[in-house]
Amino acid sequence: MNFCYLVFYGNIALEPSWYIMDNLSDSKKNDVLPEFQAFLLEKKLAPEKHVFFYALWASKYFTYARKKQISSEKYQENAVLEFIETLKADPNMSDWQIRQASDAIRLYYFHYRGLNPDNLSTIKANNAIPELLEETQRLIRLKHYSYSTEKTYLQWIKRFFEYVQQTSKKDVFVELDAADCKNFLSHLALKEKVSASTQNQAFNAILFLFRNVLCKDIGNLADTVRAKRGQKLPVVFSVEEVKRLLACLNGRDLLIAGLLYGSGLRLLELARLRVKDVDMDLDTLTVRSGKGDKDRTTILPAAVKDQLKNHLAEVKILHENDLGRGYGEVHLPDALSRKYPNAGKEWAWQFVFPANNLSVDPRSGTVRRHHISDTAIQGVIKKAIRKTGIPKFATVHTLRHSFATHLLMNGVNIREVQELLGHKNVETTMIYTHVLRDMSNAPKSPLDTLLAGTKKAED
Repeated sequence: MNFCYLVFYGNIALEPSWYIMDNLSDSKKNDVLPEFQAFLLEKKLAPEKHVFFYALWASKYFTYARKKQISSEKYQENAVLEFIETLKADPNMSDWQIRQASDAIRLYYFHYRGLNPDNLSTIKANNAIPELLEETQRLIRLKHYSYSTEKTYLQWIKRFFEYVQQTSKKDVFVELDAADCKNFLSHLALKEKVSASTQNQAFNAILFLFRNVLCKDIGNLADTVRAKRGQKLPVVFSVEEVKRLLACLNGRDLLIAGLLYGSGLRLLELARLRVKDVDMDLDTLTVRSGKGDKDRTTILPAAVKDQLKNHLAEVKILHENDLGRGYGEVHLPDALSRKYPNAGKEWAWQFVFPANNLSVDPRSGTVRRHHISDTAIQGVIKKAIRKTGIPKFATVHTLRHSFATHLLMNGVNIREVQELLGHKNVETTMIYTHVLRDMSNAPKSPLDTLLAGTKKAED
């Protein structure tokens, strides 16, 4: 049996989370910081099944602090960082466990105890916004959020600060509360007429600010004006339109479009595809950390295999040239670069679609070859759509919609389509059945029936 890590509860050595949950009685679990557990449940700051483990991590930090003769009555960031570093040094400790431990300690001190972080206590009112944004960026990176999420969150938080300063003149560090959040979200819906998804995006950014940076309870937002989310049918190409679009492309651009349509990949899933995730023997592609941070496998179309092999041979030459020049290292997810220092230069970890030029990583400052940009892929498809003259408001994602719809047209079970797309719920996939009905089983117009009857009578 493979165990991921040991947790010591009293004098008992316990194994991973499922083992703890199955073998500890409720009374034993409730012995670990019971009031903190009750607080997390009441405020819904952690999933119910994880509450015990949040309390366990906080308890383990207290044990560490006592051994180091550090007072646990006050939040001391240096001590917390040292504790987190001891977890990182354990090769059997997963990244999600380290993040859970960090979250647990912050929740205990800043939410349950209501203390202020040491690194925020010195922020002055006249310079609060730049420092709060800097702290937000630091915490986003600590949680290993994507760079695009980082940029989006920071943009929304800046807009939130600007709104508060214009409308209420509040000190953004001291006086911000849930009412400001409600007013801003309502403003987006009523004044700026944003979509429901845009409003949700803004809400997630502000929620991160309150919970992780300001360490304040955002409260109940039930009375916030919400943007209406009506049902929208996806734009889908017909089979003939896909043929026309692919006929306009060649080389790498054709391969990109072929995989987007033939595998049902999202834009960034294609851009982040690595050599190790292409299985020519099983005709599959493995999508790593897709939407919802989930892995899945999808189809590798036989029609592109030869072209993909030739493309990878060219990419390998490019990689070897980069290595010869002292580069050739790619970005690795989470803490893999620390666990496997040389993995970034290995062929298996290279991107299938690398960028044309070396660039500076905006986070680490390292010069490396990143994957092809999302704007480059969008430009390829946009140019092809314009060239074909297809009169539809189509994007890169239209190829994914077409993949799903055409599979259903060919009789593939909707559950299988759901798995290939990586949808959490089948209800999300069901939207394509409406498109399918419109494309293949639309009722005959009464005008056509009328004219057909008239023509038959004339004959």
